Amino acid sequence: MSVTAENATRQVIALAEESSTHNYHPLPVAIAHAEGAWVTDVDGRRYLDCLAGYSALNFGHRHPDLIAAARAQLDRVTLTSRAFHHDQFGPFCRELADLAGKDLVLPMNTGAEAVETGIKVARKWGYQVKGVPDGQATIIVAENNFHGRTTTIISFSTDPVARDGFGPYTPGFKIVPYGDAEAIERAIDDTTVAVLLEPIQGEAGVIVPPPGYLAAVRKLCTERNVLFLADEIQSGLGRTGATFACDHEDVEPDLYLLGKALGGGVVPVSAVVGDRDVLGVLKPGEHGSTFGGNPLACAVGRAVVRLLATGEYQARARELGEHLHERLAALVGDGVVEVRGRGLWAGIDIDPALATGREICERLAARGVLAKDTHGSTIRLAPPLVVDKDELDWAVDQLVAVLREVARERA
Repeated sequence: MSVTAENATRQVIALAEESSTHNYHPLPVAIAHAEGAWVTDVDGRRYLDCLAGYSALNFGHRHPDLIAAARAQLDRVTLTSRAFHHDQFGPFCRELADLAGKDLVLPMNTGAEAVETGIKVARKWGYQVKGVPDGQATIIVAENNFHGRTTTIISFSTDPVARDGFGPYTPGFKIVPYGDAEAIERAIDDTTVAVLLEPIQGEAGVIVPPPGYLAAVRKLCTERNVLFLADEIQSGLGRTGATFACDHEDVEPDLYLLGKALGGGVVPVSAVVGDRDVLGVLKPGEHGSTFGGNPLACAVGRAVVRLLATGEYQARARELGEHLHERLAALVGDGVVEVRGRGLWAGIDIDPALATGREICERLAARGVLAKDTHGSTIRLAPPLVVDKDELDWAVDQLVAVLREVARERA
């Protein structure tokens, strides 16, 4: 264990290792309390959270408005199932639809459920509206995508860790290089019902596509009568300095796939948002969820929408993100190979000759900064949008110190 762990931390980790499936490889930190951009472990040590639950905590830990909304709803009703109406459902759908400039909302729970829902809607639309022969619908996706880990979603993953050993795989997907609109154009045929993309690829290392890519995809989809599905589960709801990452190119997809921050770090909430001519293809009994759109989720989701409606958090991500990227760019050549990202979201490629991303993250944790590695040598920074400039500077200072420390050891 690279990070010094006190007795309580060791006990918590030992119980987890003994009693849970090892489908994650967490850093050896055991969090017991959190507020704003900071968390405290079971031994009383504080850390600046620079992962923010993979963007689920865009508004920080225990944002007072979100906690208040949850508490108020807990005193009223938490679950009805969609067998009945409740007083939070309609307002949540209307308010989220208005935020996205769309007609309808289909609430679910997790991001993967939102993606699965988008796939089902696109196929149904393809058969019912476009006239694709039944059972022949195809969807174009990008290499190095990450949309979740259900059996259908991993069927079009190019990550062997997520995919291998879980077949047989669901057919109906064409994989093309990310950022290449011409490849999408070549892949479209009469069976194509949708193009499914992350506007910025998160798990791949915060990969920002070339300028004009999203606009080109939108134009292609319109011309060829194909739906554009934007997976904004990580990139949306303020993270990149706009409400949606698609906004940076003034692009409006046919369906927004949302999750993570929509639940405010309180409850899992996801949604598919689109216009009536697309989402309206579903009829009662064709899709659903016992917990999707439950009263507690809707109450918290409404509070999230209210926070976003002010534009404050988008502006913070935009302004602080410029500062963050300016500081990170200065590290290229000093243990860092490349920095990518937008807003308060950065992928930092560590020189693999210096250290792995995991090692850098462990050393950052020892200094009180929580980040996460991906694909070997990349680390990701995605602090809550409530972080302030001094805290960002302190986090970058710790990264600088770690890089210098490792360089001295390797010399």
